[in-house]
Amino acid sequence: MIHTFENNGYRLCLDENSGSVHVLDELSYKVLRRLEQGESVSAVREELEHNWSGEELEEVLAECRQLQQEGTLFTGEPYRPAVEEFAARPGVVKAMCLHIAHDCNLACRYCFAEEGEYHGRRALMSLETGKAALDFLISHSGNRRNLEVDFFGGEPTMNWEVVKELVAYGRAREKTSDKHFRFTLTTNGVLLNEEIMAFCNREMDNVVLSFDGRRQVNDRMRPFRGGNSSSYDRIIPKFQAFAESRHQEKYYVRGTFTRYNLDFAADVLHMADLGFKQISVEPVVAPLTEDYAIREEDLPQICEQYDLLAREMVRRKKEGRGFNFFHFMIDLSGGPCVYKRLSGCGAGGEYLAVTPWGDLYPCHQFVGMEEFRLGNVTDGIDREDICRQFRSVNVYSRPECTGCFARYFCSGGCMANAWHASGAINGVYSIGCTMQRKRVECALMIHAAEKMADKIEKEG
Repeated sequence: MIHTFENNGYRLCLDENSGSVHVLDELSYKVLRRLEQGESVSAVREELEHNWSGEELEEVLAECRQLQQEGTLFTGEPYRPAVEEFAARPGVVKAMCLHIAHDCNLACRYCFAEEGEYHGRRALMSLETGKAALDFLISHSGNRRNLEVDFFGGEPTMNWEVVKELVAYGRAREKTSDKHFRFTLTTNGVLLNEEIMAFCNREMDNVVLSFDGRRQVNDRMRPFRGGNSSSYDRIIPKFQAFAESRHQEKYYVRGTFTRYNLDFAADVLHMADLGFKQISVEPVVAPLTEDYAIREEDLPQICEQYDLLAREMVRRKKEGRGFNFFHFMIDLSGGPCVYKRLSGCGAGGEYLAVTPWGDLYPCHQFVGMEEFRLGNVTDGIDREDICRQFRSVNVYSRPECTGCFARYFCSGGCMANAWHASGAINGVYSIGCTMQRKRVECALMIHAAEKMADKIEKEG
């Protein structure tokens, strides 16, 4: 299967199964477009021979045959046996989201955690529960040596002393278990200070810094609980200093756009203008009853914004002002392993979330939903049936993914978003699917533009 498309002046073809991308001239695009739609070679010849010479047509068709022989065009489906084998494997946990604080000093309107409370009471994780969680991860990680732990909330810096003690405990357990912990932190920045930043620079492999872009956009959706002052003004200078202290690497500024800022490309570019080089801005996922929720009718404008952003990123890179945008980062030379391309994040299997009192859930977005509670770090998993359900979800188990060209880039999408949109983890969030397809097209256009620029520079 192939996908042909135009984006920002580029004509492109993605060979879906091999991941090969071809930059096309006008005739090649017309030929492949028709072949993609199921027309026969003879029909293509007959349709195009009025405007193109037979020699030109035969040259393009011959090149298509050669690319097919080389395995970069019209390649077959190679992955189904792999995903069936993957789903049947025994569970091995390699990553854990520690809800170190079910409390927050902001009152973000779109927060799925309900201001950090997650459908329940405010709570801070104890050191004992955190140690039990790390012990659980080690004992359920099988032969995996590298383990990932994200300190999450609410706002994890509200329980900072326990964060530090758990890192120290993890480092001590590394020496006795032949494991290595990769710690990360997600923070709103309100409590950031020099001590916290210095500790993170020593111990955290990655840090996620949350804000939404322009001051008026950020402060509308991310107010303080009292609502009397700007969270933007409080955090931006600290975030800038933090990013510089990490040499503009191993961090993300992470924002959310809503119906109130459908011109979100301006927020991404505002972040870049503030000096940030690693940027992620995600669409809000919310019930349509919320005034800020994204609706079907918003999709044309959202897609235009992705196109605008991609175009601007190409321009800025040429000027030496480039930055990374998470959703446009695709590694066509290697990319994730086959299993990841097919089954996604590993929620409910390789990845678990832990509440302050030690309960286990498939991921942070299911925390507080009793029907998804898997067990406890002390007593273990007692709902293996739920884990099996999560492990069985992949691009082949969703009928909607079958003909989608982006399926190996999104791995079927987020199971939590699917649950909220369709009532099934094996469903899809159709609004998110449309955005994902546009993001993939933009990412491939950027890749093509950069490759062509490199070629021109070498030849010039």
